[in-house]
Amino acid sequence: MFKLSPLMLGLIAPLSVHAYAQNIQGQVQDQDGNAVANATVSVMGSQRTAQSDSNGKFVLQTNSSGDVELHITASGFAHQNKVVVASSTGTSNVLVTLNASAIEVLDVKASPFHASMMESSMPVSVLSGDKLREQQAATLGDTLSKQVGVHTSFHAKVASTPVIRGLSGPRVLITQNSLDVSDASRVGPDHSVASETSTAQQVEVLRGPATLFYGSGAIGGVVNVVDERVPTRSDTFGEVLVEHATGDEQKLASFNLNTGVEQFAFHVDGYVRDSEDYEIPVPAEVGSEKNQSGDYTVENSAEESSGGTVGTSYLFDQGYVGVSYGKMTREYGIPGHSHGDEAPTVYADLDQDRWQLIGKYSFDHAWLNEANFRAAYTDYEHAEIEHGEVGTIFANESHEARLDVMHQPISGWRGGVSVHYKRSDFSAQGAEAFTPPSVSETFAIALMEERHFSDVLVQLGARIERVTIDAPNVVLSSGDLQGDDDHDHDHDHDHDHDHDHDHENDHGNLVADRVFAVDHEFTPVSLSAGAVWDYQPGYNVGISVSRSERAPAASELFSFGPHIGTGTYEVGALFRQKADSLSFELNPEDIDLERAHNIDLTWRKLEGDFGFVLNAFYNQIDNYYYQVNTGLMADDGHDHHHDHGAHGDEHDHGEHEEHGEHEDHGLPVYVFKTDDVITHGFEAEFAWQATDALHATLFADLVRARLDQGGNLPMVSPVRFGTKLTYNLDEFTVNLDVVRYQKQSHIAAHETVTPGYTLVDASINYDFAALGQDWVMYLKGHNLTDTEARVHTSFLKDKAPMPGRSFAFGFRGYF
Repeated sequence: MFKLSPLMLGLIAPLSVHAYAQNIQGQVQDQDGNAVANATVSVMGSQRTAQSDSNGKFVLQTNSSGDVELHITASGFAHQNKVVVASSTGTSNVLVTLNASAIEVLDVKASPFHASMMESSMPVSVLSGDKLREQQAATLGDTLSKQVGVHTSFHAKVASTPVIRGLSGPRVLITQNSLDVSDASRVGPDHSVASETSTAQQVEVLRGPATLFYGSGAIGGVVNVVDERVPTRSDTFGEVLVEHATGDEQKLASFNLNTGVEQFAFHVDGYVRDSEDYEIPVPAEVGSEKNQSGDYTVENSAEESSGGTVGTSYLFDQGYVGVSYGKMTREYGIPGHSHGDEAPTVYADLDQDRWQLIGKYSFDHAWLNEANFRAAYTDYEHAEIEHGEVGTIFANESHEARLDVMHQPISGWRGGVSVHYKRSDFSAQGAEAFTPPSVSETFAIALMEERHFSDVLVQLGARIERVTIDAPNVVLSSGDLQGDDDHDHDHDHDHDHDHDHDHENDHGNLVADRVFAVDHEFTPVSLSAGAVWDYQPGYNVGISVSRSERAPAASELFSFGPHIGTGTYEVGALFRQKADSLSFELNPEDIDLERAHNIDLTWRKLEGDFGFVLNAFYNQIDNYYYQVNTGLMADDGHDHHHDHGAHGDEHDHGEHEEHGEHEDHGLPVYVFKTDDVITHGFEAEFAWQATDALHATLFADLVRARLDQGGNLPMVSPVRFGTKLTYNLDEFTVNLDVVRYQKQSHIAAHETVTPGYTLVDASINYDFAALGQDWVMYLKGHNLTDTEARVHTSFLKDKAPMPGRSFAFGFRGYF
């Protein structure tokens, strides 16, 4: 017979210590004493929850004794925390009074702590429910473009990504259920985000450094798309959506369904979207003459996409474990790409397969509280096709796993440890592959703790990472840019080999390349501290201070070549420009971490008919990696049959380009460099429930981003302010949005001023019941004044303005 040793018995004894369950009974009411139904009552730091019935009454089980902190939420009310004493004989007659809130308060899934958007020391926005559907667009950036502090890169409506406080790209992490989407969207603005919001439940935006939870890739913020692809409950619910829009003749259909049988839960969702080139009020190209018809479109801006997910979970008393598989395909045009008088059709063909495994286990013993496990495998491929032939293929195969182990409260402190691993095998192959293949690997450990001291919530955290980037074939090319191979390469980079490599380019010209194997290792460390003080009922103030470090992305280091989607020639930070010429050499300086020191101040009014959220932030970033327009032009790598040849005499070619007397087919040269940068600004949101029927919201945001030595960062979002009015009349709801974008004149070298513009949107919804389900029939109008709107944060602002006047009609059904 198998026997446990005394040592083993001693180790597992704490795991078998169970407390007896006690009942906490009570009632939830509003400030007038009316019962609040469907309120959620939960024990902070555990999975124990209960719902209030039609009389507002609830019964909640807990294994804790002594002081127990309850978290109470309900739609239309401010959240409340209440401490009760749990006794062995049970606790009854707990009365909870919730106060109405003019600001919708939603829980945040992206944080390991149980908190709402109004209780976090870090500024958070959540877009959910009908508001998410009203603002839903084909791309994630455009969907979030009306969220305070968030703008869009607007790559001609086909591949827009979020810009948070002026930061985007590798500084803003995009996740699906808190795991990296693992696409190629952070490599270039023309690469679409591989996540769909039409089947999502909510989208969360963490504004400011979120490296503590997500790693150094989140130094600017996080966008987390939340869905139920791994179901957590077995009841039946779902949604169906059908929509048709003018302007681009978009047709959209989507659905999601969750159901279950006893301990098994199931999920299925899917969507199909198809659109043509979108209409604009003016010629696409700045300075182009207007035609007599006045009909204009952005050519090559059509798209076709589809996707679906299936998932299942096993539910048990202590938690659940589930798995899902999702498939996404998308074909979309890449506008604005041309070579001289040519206008080739360039489009992207995206294909992604994604597996997710998510589980949660709640412990009933003295030490451990719960464990959360998340893992994903993603196989992503993105081909850029020109003249019907594949020019470049981007591929990203990634593995990610995260384990959060939370302990039982210790002297009032709740928290735990997080272990995180991520590996990304990224490659770009083809005629216009501007970055070499690389493997990035991250291993991290983080500690997170929080505690209430009376009316003050304190949050602390620390994270250390080991990041490695291995690129075996980094090329310093002398073909297009007249690279000089006659210099020494004394530097601190690690190279497995360093040799000259001769080959023939597409034009048959013999050019000399230098090929290196580069292996970098970084150790980013992040520290964070925050506090939220409920200084009087219905108000709180918050402060968040963080020190974050980020390892540069492979594309920021190793890029060297034409980028087809943005129409630029990119050169990474591993290389250094020689004087003001088009010759480059290896950068002798060390590749360093990007370091950010950030402070956020928040003031909130949570309760009553009038509420507000005010944020101010200041961020000092050392060794900030960014692209600089050199003002020079490089050969785009295409044969245009000019008399001087594609390269011609190297000396003459270089001199010709340096003086700016380039041919139309040239590409502007953008070089990655580092500088110390300061960003600061504010965000304000006011909400007023004027009457039972009329609700008004006013918001504004501003960000300034400047170099420490003087000058502005390029492509920074302008000052913006706007209002939204909502009027409810029985089954009808009318919305009017007016947003003003000011002129952006704080520009960098070689940038141009972007004029201001005002966008007016409106919608009307009709709620009705049919076939035993709740339905919404709606009509939406976008840019009703048909205004010319060019987005300063877009690489295509001079080639692709925002869509003109358009309308969308659709149905949504809930069951």
